Amino acid sequence: MKRRQKAFIVTIVFQSLGIFFCTQAFAQEGVQTYSGDLWSRSTLTGDWGGARNDLAKKGVTLDLNLTQIGQGNVSGGKSIGWEYGGRGNLTLNLDTQKMGLWPGGFLTVEAEGTFGNSINAKTGSLMAVNSNQIYPMPNSDQFNIPNVTFTQFFSHYVGVTTGKMDTTSGDANEFAHGKGDTQFFNLAFNINPVALVTVPYSTLGAGLIVLPTSDPNAALITVMAMSSDGRANSDGFNDLFKGNTTYAASGRLRTDFFGMTGHQSVTATYSTKNYTSISQSLRLFVENRSIQEKDNSWSFFYNFDQYVYEPRKGSGQGIGMFGRFGASDGNPNPVHYFFSIGLGGKGVIPRRPLDEFGLGYYYMDVKNPNFTGPRETREFLRDEQGFEAYYSFAITPWMKLSPDIQVIRPSQKEVIKLRTGDILGRPVPTVVREDIDTAVVPGLRLQVIF
Repeated sequence: MKRRQKAFIVTIVFQSLGIFFCTQAFAQEGVQTYSGDLWSRSTLTGDWGGARNDLAKKGVTLDLNLTQIGQGNVSGGKSIGWEYGGRGNLTLNLDTQKMGLWPGGFLTVEAEGTFGNSINAKTGSLMAVNSNQIYPMPNSDQFNIPNVTFTQFFSHYVGVTTGKMDTTSGDANEFAHGKGDTQFFNLAFNINPVALVTVPYSTLGAGLIVLPTSDPNAALITVMAMSSDGRANSDGFNDLFKGNTTYAASGRLRTDFFGMTGHQSVTATYSTKNYTSISQSLRLFVENRSIQEKDNSWSFFYNFDQYVYEPRKGSGQGIGMFGRFGASDGNPNPVHYFFSIGLGGKGVIPRRPLDEFGLGYYYMDVKNPNFTGPRETREFLRDEQGFEAYYSFAITPWMKLSPDIQVIRPSQKEVIKLRTGDILGRPVPTVVREDIDTAVVPGLRLQVIF
């Protein structure tokens, strides 16, 4: 099961990848300032004697953050215990026009690495309770470069993007998005897991970005193609021409329901790769000496966020709802259907404009792998559901402390252990099946932006 968890988690969902590249590109049109005293500036290290602000004006920004999480499984799950770990992230953005080269070009390079451990393997859930610890590779201390992308706009309406892509930058949501370093800890609230099988976290790809209006935040259409075999610890060129390709089409629209800001997005993905089927026949395995495969895989998912209280429109402060829904083929993807819903808030407490909070619930319909043979397959998975609540205290603009609590009914139903000795104390190896109960997972996160 542990290996299966790793395989599921490492292939992270993709949605509307162009949303990230497009909004990142246009965001660089404004100049970020790093000035101010220690308690008010946006980063710990400030403007580097003015050099950082000068570089930003010339189209070069370099940002570093470190996220540390202490988290424990205190009840239920597969095992009780606490773990500590963290992840560092370094992002370089270049704007070719501000650099005095040509207009419309944007280069992004992202490097990241993890250290320590997480409790993801202790809960028995398919969804990681600590998203931050699975990037760039799950359950390993690695330093990789998951994102090297170049985006070129030919006008305010059309652009293209290519390179090695960090696909978690898609599926954007105002209240539930990221890598577990700013909002929710749990993977289920940061992405839509129905595309776990078809879309790698870091992979080579290219796509077309279409803006129906000149405002990239108003409406966006993207059409993408990428390798289905990408990994963060590989450049991906050896796998590029194997014919395993994932196609994705997405649309995102800003809404104005009730006179308040919201977003709606839909995405469809299709992969041409042959996957290991979750349904296997003993007869076919004996006769052909091969594992049964499933051709292709598809997924469809929807995402929304909507402010219900917004004191000043477009300020990014207020209270709102969010939700996701997804469906897949159910084989080879064991996540057949998924939905999540929740409430989020930003800067709603007076004199606390940078604080955030979130409450969320998710439910995942899981297809059990089955093995056709002389005996009926024993089901070891069940539908998974979970609840999470967090509050992020902004100690300074560059330091946030976030207590968190999760209650997870994991998909894994039981754990099998080998006990030496029977009920009479004799040294006889005995297989013991233990039920996995609902896991209770408190945690504390500290993020520092340098």
